[in-house]
Parts: sequence; C-alpha cells; structure tokens
Amino acid sequence: MSTASRIPQWRFFTTRYTPDSTLSTFLSRAQTQENANAHITVSVLDAAESARYFGVSLARRGIQPVHIRISNRSQSLLRLRLVRIDPNYYTPLEAAARNHFSFVKRLSAFGLIGWIFLPLLVLIPLKLITAYRANRRMDQFFSEHAFHMRPIPPGGVSEGFVFTSIDAGMKVVPISLHSESDLLGVAGKSDEADDATNEFVFSIPVPGISVDFLRRDFSDLISPGSSVTCDVVALSAHLTEMPAATSNADRTRTGDPLNLVVIGDFDTMLRAFVARWDESEVITLATCWKTARSFLLSSHYRYSPVSALYLFGRSQDIALQRSRKSINERLHLRLWLTPLLFEGENVWLGQVSRDIGVRFTYKTWNLTTHRVDPDVDEARDYVIEDLTQAGRVDATSYVDGVGSCSSTVPRRNLTGDPYFTDGKRAVILLSKQRNQQDAI
Repeated sequence: MSTASRIPQWRFFTTRYTPDSTLSTFLSRAQTQENANAHITVSVLDAAESARYFGVSLARRGIQPVHIRISNRSQSLLRLRLVRIDPNYYTPLEAAARNHFSFVKRLSAFGLIGWIFLPLLVLIPLKLITAYRANRRMDQFFSEHAFHMRPIPPGGVSEGFVFTSIDAGMKVVPISLHSESDLLGVAGKSDEADDATNEFVFSIPVPGISVDFLRRDFSDLISPGSSVTCDVVALSAHLTEMPAATSNADRTRTGDPLNLVVIGDFDTMLRAFVARWDESEVITLATCWKTARSFLLSSHYRYSPVSALYLFGRSQDIALQRSRKSINERLHLRLWLTPLLFEGENVWLGQVSRDIGVRFTYKTWNLTTHRVDPDVDEARDYVIEDLTQAGRVDATSYVDGVGSCSSTVPRRNLTGDPYFTDGKRAVILLSKQRNQQDAI
C-alpha cells in the first residue's frame, strides 16, 4: 500500500491541528492612524482567513479576530482598552476552548444515530489522545498570537489579535489608549487631555457579504457645480423645501415621511452608525432565501435586504437597520445624499421607522409586509438618543417636514400602514470624534 493511500486512514484515527501563521492576505486591508503618541495599524480577518490562520472555523463560533499593532511614541506607558473594542471580547484561551476538538461533541451532533458508533471509541484511543494534544497546541497558538492586556512601554511595540464578536460588512474598531505613569504609587493616574487625543476609530470593510451602499458611486450622485454651501439660516430654508416624503419608483404615490437629516461626511457617518447599526445586503436569490427563512421562523438576520424607497429619482443611497429578537422587529434607516453642504460637510436626508410585526397586504408580491409603528416620531427621536449615547452628536435641531397629522386622522405609506407625526425633521450634526456629552 502506498504512503498516499495510508494518509487518509491515519487522519481518520488522529486529530490534526494545522494553523497557518504565515497567512497575510488580511494585511492588505489594514488601515493606519497615528499621532504624536502612537502609531496604530488595524486589520480584520474574514471567515476564510481566520479559519486558515487559526486552523479552526472561528466564524462558526461567532468569533472574529482583529489584528492590532501599536507603537508607543509617548513618554508614558500606554494601555489598550479592550472593552472599548468589544465589551464582550473573548480571551485567547476562551476563544480556543470554544473551538476545541471533541469526538463526543461530534457524535452528539448526529443525535441518537451518532451514538450507534460510540463503541468505536475503544478502537480509536489514538483519536482521543491526539485531540487532547491538538487542543493544547491550540491553546498555546491562540495565546502566543493574542494581543495581551498589558502596558506598552515608551518606544515599545505590541501587536496581536483581539477576539471579538463577529461582524460582517463594515467592522468598526474603536481604539482607546490610556496613558499611565510607571512610578510606584501613582500607577493608573493619567492626563485626561492626553487620553482624549488617544482615541481612534477604524472603519474596515470585511469580505463576506455584499453591502448595498458599496455598489453606489457617491462621487457621481451630485452633478459638478450643483452643490449648495449653506449657513444655518440657508440650511434651514433648504431643508424645509426638500420633499416631504419618499415615493414609489415612478413618483405616482408618496410613502413614509422624510423625518431625519444627518450632517457629516461619509466616513464620519459610517463610524457613527455602523458601530451600533447593521448594513443591508443587496437583494439576491440567496439573501431573499435567508430573509424568507428568517421571516417564517421569526429568527435573526442582521443584514437582511431593505426594500427600495425613492427620492431624487433613485432608491436609498444607504440602508441601515437595527434588529432585535427577529427580522420582524427592527428599525429601518434610509439615507439619500443631497447637494447641500454645511460647514463643508455632506447633508443627508433620511427616513427612519420601526417594524413591530407583520401583516397581510395585497400591495406586495408576497402578500405580506412589516407592520410599522404608527408613531414615527418615536423612531426619529430614538436615533438622536442612540447617537448621543454613543458620543457621536455635536448638535441637534428640528425643521419643518411633512407636516403634522394626528392618530385619529393618520396618513398612510406605500403599503397602507398608518402613521401620525408632529411633522418635524430631526437634524443631527455628527461629531468627528467621540465625545462625552450627555445632553445636546
């Protein structure tokens, strides 16, 4: 018997752990930021890369490795605050333990049928022994390649992986460095002003899903020379004159009220929202199937496609969502880029509403639609509170929008859902840096 024919048989009786620490494809997506105190590089592994690098499918366990490299340029110790990256991060040994090889666990996956093969355990002790050794090697590998929670000395470099909860699409990685003194008795004291300058936010696209706004060329949305620079008075006037509501594709019927205005460039907006909201995938057969399955089973699908509403003759430029227990309970946020500029920043006109269930309707091809909370002002004001809590708001205001209507005489959107409102649009000026304001 040849060696080649014997290898598969030996693999059946053994457990092999073969990580590949030479993999570097994820570094091509790395982003770098720096200041006088630190030089930071961050990259995020996708599901295939993490499986190859660590030798096990971390994505299947809901784990996403984030590679971080920090050079300390300051004269103080610097410490990375891991809880700012992910309050629910996994320690290296915890991440490894969730991926340990277990022959019994594999049998359990087959249910009662799997236990028919339980007597084979006495025939394959080598399988159990090699699994034990593979798990020990896994623990060691994860620990050796992790970013450990220890101070970085002046002039020092620290790098490794932080094991976070998995995110597809755009991964927002907030880096917060805390400066410390290394003198006995004052360790832990820091200069708050210095700490404020050691806040960095990375927005890194991760392959894995097809996000709808990545297919939009924002440079072509506004015709050259058509941008309008506004001061406060002009901005208020222009926003009041903007369309009151969305429409269908041929503009024959009006839909949900345009009740939100967001001011900030594209990157600032992504940093503000994507850390707390999820992107939406494009509509394909695969995503339609995942949506239908989640709809029927009332399960979770964070990146479900969002139906098209229209403004300025086009569907939404960006669609975001914040789901709760299931796909049937979530907030929808749609944004369109306008030609307005305020203090050099883009102005986005948007619509936000809250899904609170499902209902039957003859106005959709599948005879069902999400039931929208008729108090649309609640969803609008939720965005203000959410972004304020995240420290992403510099100022807010309100301007006239669709006009008021009461719960006794509501208006209706394209699918017939009623809504009532005070008729105002919330205007949110985003902060480029995270702030600590409790009230705006």
